[in-house]
Amino acid sequence: MNKKLVYFFANGVAEGNAEMKDILGGKGANLAEMTNLGIPVPPGFTISAEVCRYYYQHGRTYPEGLKEEVEQAMKRLEQVTGKGFGDPERPLLVSVRSGAAISMPGMMDTILNLGLNDETVKGLIKMTNNPRFAYDAYRRFLQMFGDTALGMPRNKFENALEEMKKQKGVKLDIELDADDLKKLVEIYKKIYEEEGKKFPQDVYEQLWLAIDAVFGSWMSDRAVKYREIHNIREDEMLGTAVNVVAMVFGNMGERSGTGVAFTRNPNTGEKEVYGEFLQNAQGEDVVAGIRTPLPLAELKRLMPEVYDQLMKIMDKLERHYRDMQDIEFTVEEGKLYMLQTRSGKRTSKAAIKIAVDMAKEGIITKEEAVLRVKPEDIERVLHPRFDEKARAKAKVIAKGLPASPGAATGIVIFDAKKAEEMGRSGEKVILVRPETSPEDVGGMAFAQGILTSRGGMTSHAAVVARGMGKPAVVGAETIEVKEEEGFFRVNDVLVKEGEWISIDGATGEVLLGKIDTIKPVGLEGEVAELLKWADEIRRLGVRANADIPRDAEVARKFGAEGIGLCRTEHMFFEADRIPKMRRMIVAKTKEDREKALNELLPLQKEDFKGLFKAMAGYPVTIRLIDPPLHEFLPHDDEQIEETARDLGISPKELKDIVRSLSELNPMLGHRGCRLTITYPEIAIMQTKAIIGAAIELKKETGMDVIPEIMIPLVGHVNEIAFLKKIIAEVADKMIEESGMKIEYKIGTMIEVPRACVTADEIAKEAEFFSFGTNDLTQMTFAFSRDDVGKFLPEYLEKGILEHDPFKTLDYDGVGALVEMGTKKGKQARPNLKVGVCGEHGGDPRSIHFFHKAGLDYVSCSPYRVPVARLAAAQAVLVHDKKLTKKAD
Repeated sequence: MNKKLVYFFANGVAEGNAEMKDILGGKGANLAEMTNLGIPVPPGFTISAEVCRYYYQHGRTYPEGLKEEVEQAMKRLEQVTGKGFGDPERPLLVSVRSGAAISMPGMMDTILNLGLNDETVKGLIKMTNNPRFAYDAYRRFLQMFGDTALGMPRNKFENALEEMKKQKGVKLDIELDADDLKKLVEIYKKIYEEEGKKFPQDVYEQLWLAIDAVFGSWMSDRAVKYREIHNIREDEMLGTAVNVVAMVFGNMGERSGTGVAFTRNPNTGEKEVYGEFLQNAQGEDVVAGIRTPLPLAELKRLMPEVYDQLMKIMDKLERHYRDMQDIEFTVEEGKLYMLQTRSGKRTSKAAIKIAVDMAKEGIITKEEAVLRVKPEDIERVLHPRFDEKARAKAKVIAKGLPASPGAATGIVIFDAKKAEEMGRSGEKVILVRPETSPEDVGGMAFAQGILTSRGGMTSHAAVVARGMGKPAVVGAETIEVKEEEGFFRVNDVLVKEGEWISIDGATGEVLLGKIDTIKPVGLEGEVAELLKWADEIRRLGVRANADIPRDAEVARKFGAEGIGLCRTEHMFFEADRIPKMRRMIVAKTKEDREKALNELLPLQKEDFKGLFKAMAGYPVTIRLIDPPLHEFLPHDDEQIEETARDLGISPKELKDIVRSLSELNPMLGHRGCRLTITYPEIAIMQTKAIIGAAIELKKETGMDVIPEIMIPLVGHVNEIAFLKKIIAEVADKMIEESGMKIEYKIGTMIEVPRACVTADEIAKEAEFFSFGTNDLTQMTFAFSRDDVGKFLPEYLEKGILEHDPFKTLDYDGVGALVEMGTKKGKQARPNLKVGVCGEHGGDPRSIHFFHKAGLDYVSCSPYRVPVARLAAAQAVLVHDKKLTKKAD
């Protein structure tokens, strides 16, 4: 590698900047940027993430010349600080930290106070005249180095510290004096011996082992799992960079401390400074949640001049980066240093509010605001909340800090791996821990919510839960967690593993038992405003899949512009209809079938009137019956006997009918248009119900009604031609007799590959296409959706498929058929309306594809309508490059 591998920063001049995240990682790029901005940052250097890629591609070795560049950078650091690395008189100590291009809080390794040994600790005492501080720094380094660089068990060090505090009769680390900490250093060294490890006294050996550990942590189980959970592909980044920075110390006494702060509230998005501070502490004490910190306001009381400086820097950083910032800082004997800034993890509610507020403040444009919010943020703000009546009856057993909002209910599980296994299998669990660590990320991802007894609003549990959109309550200190014994206790209440609790991440309350949740309906505030901006940008229409008026009303409140799919067969399964449907199926003559269908007609008509009324002038696409008839009949003996009695036929006769209708492969069998071609009277009844409902509603209300009659499973133009003729004759006759003007369309659901290939022929008959991508995916892959679970997880794990094709459209196969069908259809009929009504209609990635493919609308479940509105606007901004000039 003949390229620069190490980038230095000090005294207002840096070799890197914020645009170099790919090679410097987020932390290194932002340290360089802050240095260039004149913000107080400790000097240091960053080893490029390109070294990480080389490290893994070349058997965990380093490129030629790296050792020399690192040593040269260390000499520059010595000159800038006036200290020497390994110097027993004026020792230079450094932190060694990870930092990838995409923020992965707490997932990779950090080592502080590197450069301490038995000689340099004496120099540190001389320099600071503070033996307590020096031994505190040394014992911290021994623990972090042993755990991180040498893989020693962390709990051995923690147990020794707890034992020391117990012997002294104190609760906090800061209550131990210099002699206690000096003894603790010796105890820690003995732990090294017990573990068969040697603590290196050579500082350069320490440095390279630490660099190895940071690069090694890129492929640690927790980091790999984090990337998997957050859909970060391995090839999206080079790896992690390594930041070697001169130490500044927050544990030097009462005028020192460390903190984490956000420029806006990461829970609510409010424009208020939010953060925490620990006096006489180092950074890991805040993030690990080991000590519960003080609110940032305490810093104002303790060190007002430092607080004022911090506020000015935070405002400067937010305006410079044009986003809410999450910063780490240290105060060393009254002097402020910034250790990190990055775009802060935030709840979905906060993400939306911050984007809207920043657009209104002129910091970003409306288009940028629309791009800033992830589609899943919109989904999450519609997350369930507790039913107030059920909540009022529940017992509040504890209260912690409201770290991440939302209501969660589940059974108590103490072990993260167990929580992950149970969550994956569909069980609802609440992960309960004293505090979480990066190793717990899998359990956190599959839990409904997270509860910890220790930690603050910026602890690992809080930050990760917010990033995942999981409800979390942290620092509930009245809770005593006994994970090994399998219970937690709050005063006189004992909750065992496997028992139900509920947590409210907005209030911090922990409640006993299972509490019902309800979903919100409708949009308001910043969400409504952001989606209004999205509507001004998007080209794709957004409809909803809805079978009953209640769902249609919900869809309208969420902004749906019509119904893209009403599955009429769902209406037949209701208790008052299924007997009539079964009478139609067992009928021996056309006349008997028509008699049964006439009983269903008024019921279907009322259903359609409700849908038309809820949609108030927007189009409603109604699919004619699709499933095979055997699905409407019972299959076990007891039900067959009961149904036969109701139908007035013998059980044997009904069994014979069931047997005659059963198919080896029902999905490819007698269903869809094939069924109505065999029994046109079904299509006639449904047409009468649809057009009759439109006529009646228009007469009663004067409301414009736009019915679209959709024929399913067409694979050949003759199928639609046959049925269209029958439907049009019935519809036209009814409209003419009514004297009303009703505009209706007849189209088809495109879900058979042959229909895509012959779309130009089919478009001569069809006035609209709606891609049924669920069945189109099944037929294209020859995957049965009911059986694919047996092998699809393995396909995804082994990289055979990148995405589940039933969740995200397969661009190259199914997508190519959609593109072909759309292009051919529109060439044959230029005013052809083309939509999609499969599950993919609500998937953001698929929506981007449909935008590019030239479709006119997507249709999805009512609760995904807001998601689709945002994704459709983002598709325009990403693919049509309509992003306006940045705000000043």
